[in-house]
Amino acid sequence: MNDQVGRRPRIALAMMDGLLGYALMPRHLEELARVGVLLDHEPITDFAAPGVLPMLSEVEVLVGHWGCPTLTPDVMAAMPNLELFAYGAGTVKWQVTHAVWDRGVLVTSAAAANAIPVAEFAAAAIVLANKGLVWLSAGERDPGLEVPLDTSALGNVGKRVGLVGASHVGRLTCELLSRHDLDVAFADPYLSPQEAHSMGAEVMGLDDLCGWCDVLSLHAPDIESTKGMIGREQLALLADGTPLVNTARGALVDPEALEAELVSGRLQAILDVTEPEPLPADSPLRTLPNVVLTPHVAGATGAETERLADLAVEEVRRFAAGEPPLYPVRQADLDRIA
Repeated sequence: MNDQVGRRPRIALAMMDGLLGYALMPRHLEELARVGVLLDHEPITDFAAPGVLPMLSEVEVLVGHWGCPTLTPDVMAAMPNLELFAYGAGTVKWQVTHAVWDRGVLVTSAAAANAIPVAEFAAAAIVLANKGLVWLSAGERDPGLEVPLDTSALGNVGKRVGLVGASHVGRLTCELLSRHDLDVAFADPYLSPQEAHSMGAEVMGLDDLCGWCDVLSLHAPDIESTKGMIGREQLALLADGTPLVNTARGALVDPEALEAELVSGRLQAILDVTEPEPLPADSPLRTLPNVVLTPHVAGATGAETERLADLAVEEVRRFAAGEPPLYPVRQADLDRIA
């Protein structure tokens, strides 16, 4: 924690080319220069580039974004004064190494800001899936297609929505769905029944959730314990016609099992992520009438990316003012977060 309240920390930027004026706007640079000393308005894209080393020795706050080079032990040795790594995107697992944690550097992430558009996408997909969007839109494209839907069962009144993962996205999705007459339940080993109840939902085991829901939406992180968590058994528990919505990671689902269920026409899916990603050009999922594919666009896109930088800059402002961070990332949580 910064115990020198009101000081102006020395700040550097580290990210890929092309983000200035897109994700990081002039107003963000102005705010950073207001609360600290911005050492260079141009981001570092390579810590080993000529002329970078002298600046690293001064850096107290590093604002990272997509493409930020990894903070290796050698890089950390070159930044002896680093106190805050404010990451303006989601997961920090590709940037942060043990050297960062060993130093006790404060790490923050903008994952909470990125969760907003993902949750909006997921909630919209759930509502539209309950209205029959997947099959009905395919039927409009192909008037000769036999659409296997009971139209009397369409709609969002009393439908049961299963959310896998009470992550930032899962919780926001639940909040957005609360505006509809839906029953919502989570499967998450870290969520208590009391906490679920406070969100207007309940909690149950994954298999029970699959057997209960009318639509299943995935919001768990891609970690070792979640890979393939939706396998043949879980898919078989879904009732005929159940839509699967995936805005998380394709690796959460057994790809062969999912393909078999979708090719058979028994289930339907709205997939923003797949395994592998992108799908092969000849994948049957690309042409099935019961599948809607989008190219991993649920997360921050276009103007939404500014929200990520807003949060990173706010974390820097709070640090400079001696205030606690909004969204710190803790080493102990890495095994269960994205």
